[in-house]
Order: sequence, then structure tokens, then C-alpha cells
Amino acid sequence: MGSKLGRVPEITEERFPWPPASATGVGSLPGTDPLEALRLVFGELPDLPHLPELPARGPGADLTGRTAALLVDLPVELTAAGWRFTARPGRDLRRALGFLSADLDALEEVAGGYAGPLKIQVCGPWTLAATIELIRSQDPALADPGAVADLTASLAEGLAAHVAEVRKRVPRARIVVQADEPALPAVIAGEVPTASRLNRLPVPEPADLESHLGSIVRAARAFTLVHCCALSVPFGIIKGAGADGVGCDLGALAQPAEDGLAEAVEAGLGVVAGVIPATGAPGAPEPPPADRAARVVTALWQRLGWPFARDGGAGLVKGEGVAAQVVFAPACGMAGAMLGYARAAMERCCEAARLLPELIEEERT
Repeated sequence: MGSKLGRVPEITEERFPWPPASATGVGSLPGTDPLEALRLVFGELPDLPHLPELPARGPGADLTGRTAALLVDLPVELTAAGWRFTARPGRDLRRALGFLSADLDALEEVAGGYAGPLKIQVCGPWTLAATIELIRSQDPALADPGAVADLTASLAEGLAAHVAEVRKRVPRARIVVQADEPALPAVIAGEVPTASRLNRLPVPEPADLESHLGSIVRAARAFTLVHCCALSVPFGIIKGAGADGVGCDLGALAQPAEDGLAEAVEAGLGVVAGVIPATGAPGAPEPPPADRAARVVTALWQRLGWPFARDGGAGLVKGEGVAAQVVFAPACGMAGAMLGYARAAMERCCEAARLLPELIEEERT
């Protein structure tokens, strides 16, 4: 069966670590208690729970600081402007390591006997390079290609050790790794400023953009997706890096970027689809209804010209295809949301995922 882009690949449940009609979280949540956060996640997102990040605890629990704690032989410290590489480990790094250790202890307590897919998140190499300063300069590491290469190698080694540690803590889980790259579009567009803010850093070589991201994908040795909730998601680079899946905010995705998403779908990548706003809008503190969220996906599939199900020789199977390939999620991390909203958003994502096969059937009849 074909689409506007070509032949549709065979999409079945076995291609992905999650069951059909699944929902998950993007990463961050409100609050400061890892045990409470993990109990919430495993209660509300049973098909694809994740190890949440709790940036409200302070520096070291944020996206950059948390991942910097994984780096091997590249210590960091906190400055007034953010994170910076330093010559030796100090209290800032110890605090970040302490947060991560507490999270892993809580994960082992809540999920020690869990058997199923489990998602963990790290900051991707390009966003890390755009948000950590060099030792002898206030410019981001992105300004020095050699520093970016060292950072990427260090992150790859640290990520491999982190995945191994999570597997030791939850031995029956099937690990899914999410590399968060919110700054990647700015890196590609040459929009990352120098320390002075008067200039912009050069765009990296195209081959480096893919190869450094690919190093992280290979190091994970697990199903790995790259998440970016920007208007313009670089799907081609993500696919070229060898990622198994992509994550994006479908509500914010610019129209020209849809063709890139279509190519990722055609290549058989999994899609973590952001369909619920990450925070409640003023005057609308509740997430939108589940059926509206589910129709965001069916409407996109129609625009792309993709079938909702696959013909396996015995006719179309209800829900197979898009329901196996797509996971419902909030649009982005929910650290800025109220706890009640975050819980409701998870519930809506699960409800939308369960509704998807029914909506698919309606579209086909």
C-alpha cells in the first residue's frame, strides 16, 4: 500500500518495545519527591512508564545538570550563567550525582519487579554542547568542535554505564532511551549566541550533526528515540543518526516539518506524539478531552496520506499500524505544571491512546 511518499513499511507490534495504544511522559514533572513522582508515573502510565526528572529540587536536577552528572572525566560546576566545565569535581557535581542516586534508589523501590518497557531520558549531545560553557571561555562548548567531540565521547560512555545501572536496578525492564534535543534546531540554524550575545556560533558540519547524535544512539544499546518539541524538528538528522524513534509536539509542529515526520514514519520509526499541552492555559486549567487529543493523530495521518492499518494478507487489522507506531504523550516536560494538571494530562494521554483504535475504525467506515 502506498502513500504520497512511497511504499508504506510493515508496522507491527513487534517493531516497538511498547504495546499498541500506549502513553508515556516526556520527562520532567512538578514536585521534589522522587518516590511520589515514580508512584504517580507507574500508576498513570503503566504501559510505558519513565524515570521522571524533578528540576524543582534545584540545580543538578535540571536537564543539563542531570546529564552532566553522567559525563566521564568531564566535571562541571555551576556559575551565575549556568553550567561550565571545570578542572575537578566539586559540590555542584556531587549534588547532581546525589539527585540521580536518589532517583535510582526510588526507581528500584517502586519498579524493582516491573517487567515491561521503561523509558529514561538524557540531554542529547548538541543541547548539552549549547548549554555548558568551556573552562577558559564563557562561550558554550559548541564553539569548539574538539570540545564537542570530547563531550560526545564522554556522554556516550556515561550513558552506557547509566543504562547498565538502570538494568541492574530493574532487571526485567526493556529500556527505552530518550535523548532530549530542544536546542538542536537552534544549533542547525546558527542561532546559538556567543557569550557576548553579539554574535552567533557557526553551524557544525552536517556530517558531525548526525555522527555525534549517532554516537549516543549506538552507545545506549537500547531502543533510542530523539525528542525535540520545537517548531522545526530536524527529522532527517534524527533519522540519519540511526534513532529508532522521534518525539515531538504535534500541536506546535510547523507545516513544512510534516514532510520530515512523514519520512520518519515511512522509515518505520516510532513516534512519541505530544498531544496534550504541558501546562494548563489561563482560564483552562484542565487538559483537553481525550478524543480531541486522539484526533490530532488521526488528522495528521490523513494529511500525510498514510493508512491507519496494515494489510497482512487476511485483511486490515483494527488498530494495527498507527496504534502500534505512535505513543501518546504531553507536548513537553511538565515541570511547570501543577501536580493535579500533570496527573490529569497523563490520564488524558492514556484515554486518547485507548480511543485511537476506535477512531481508526470510524475513519475507515
